[in-house]
Amino acid sequence: MDLNPSYRKGLRMSAPILAVLTLGVLGLSTAAGDTYADPTQYEGLKLVTFFTFFVGYISMGAAFIFFIVERNSVADEYKTTMTISALIVGIAAFHYYYMRGAYVEDQIVSVHYRYMDWLITVPLMALKFPSLVGKDAITDAKIPVIGGFTNVCFFGAVWMIGWGFAGETGMLSEQLGDSAGLICLILAGVGWAMIIVAAGDPFGLMEPKGIDNSKVKGELEWSLNALRMFIVVGWIIYPLGYLYSPEANLLDGNQELMGVLYNIADMINKIGFGVVAWMGAKKATAAMA
Repeated sequence: MDLNPSYRKGLRMSAPILAVLTLGVLGLSTAAGDTYADPTQYEGLKLVTFFTFFVGYISMGAAFIFFIVERNSVADEYKTTMTISALIVGIAAFHYYYMRGAYVEDQIVSVHYRYMDWLITVPLMALKFPSLVGKDAITDAKIPVIGGFTNVCFFGAVWMIGWGFAGETGMLSEQLGDSAGLICLILAGVGWAMIIVAAGDPFGLMEPKGIDNSKVKGELEWSLNALRMFIVVGWIIYPLGYLYSPEANLLDGNQELMGVLYNIADMINKIGFGVVAWMGAKKATAAMA
């Protein structure tokens, strides 16, 4: 049924408030059963690891609220990209709470919680492109068996995460021996390359297979290239963290160094991804006025 304009406006204004209240209630309910973590019990890299888990949780939660609130400040065609931004950091905040808890209680940098998060949020990050530039800018180019742009990005993300998980949990060590971690890293890189080929690179070295740059609005060009920069350059931090994974058997295993690199990479890429998309959406919305 049709809602009158004033009622629709009331719903739009109340949505951010409900989001903030929901996050606050969840935070209070989880904190009620949480054990107080004394930072003074950590030293050196362990202290840095503890702080990056805590800052990651808080910053993701703050970004979630920001994107929900700002969703109403952009044109309708960009609301989906703001929703995806909020989902990415909101899901990450949930997992960071549990990763932080695992480190505080058991001194473990959880690989399993990390990959649960990535399995959901990385495909969502790939979906930022069509939600920002619009379906008209997405080409009809397809890869045999896999399909078009969205399928390529989704498949590439799942492929990348799957092989990364196999390498970091030692799933194939018995079959592949000491080379298992390196082989999994190389295979994961294939998925990363698939996303870059589909979305394009920020340096203009090749034409993207999945996006027609000529059909992208001028107001969105900077944001689109910034998203590409995150994928090509920002994501380099992740394989650096992988190198220190104890089970990957590449460099001297150090779970704290691995955790710090992953935490920094998540904060930069997940929050940054949403911010540059928001900037483009705001600029395009202003041009429509």
